[in-house]
Amino acid sequence: MKTTGVIRRIDELGRVVIPKEIRKNLRIKNGESLEIFVEGENIILKKFSQIESLENVSVDYVEAFNQIIKHNIIVTDRDKVIAVAGPLKKKYMGKMINDFTERSIERRDSFSEKQKKIFKVIDDEEENGYYSFASIVNNGDAIGSVILISTDTPITDVEDKMIVILSHLLSQKFID
Repeated sequence: MKTTGVIRRIDELGRVVIPKEIRKNLRIKNGESLEIFVEGENIILKKFSQIESLENVSVDYVEAFNQIIKHNIIVTDRDKVIAVAGPLKKKYMGKMINDFTERSIERRDSFSEKQKKIFKVIDDEEENGYYSFASIVNNGDAIGSVILISTDTPITDVEDKMIVILSHLLSQKFID
């Protein structure tokens, strides 16, 4: 465990303020949920991700859809890539998403790029190709995204619709 050197008092309601710099570094925004763990005498706060709890289901779904679509499929939560199927898997799995992807999720965007262009899903990697993006929304909350990437052939309307269907399937898993 890494020390921050920050000490905070608990107020009369049992609240503790997490310093702005720590929230910024961990990309914790107002209104987001934290999961609380107890380990011995330590209280551990972890950013809560609804979709991360469905990581195994997400992996199964992207693999199944990849068998049909034959393009790269990426599932993210609000911070990082949690499932990938296709040749880009090693480049993307577990990486933090970039600001553009994060803003697209927050806006609950759904779009497709029909012209070949250079784009980024994460800061470290740049792709030249076609892509389709669909936010995963549950109970009005944007919780992640499904991204289809084709580096060689344009994305068809059917493939575009399949990505939207996959985003809806993943969002429905939270209702069950």
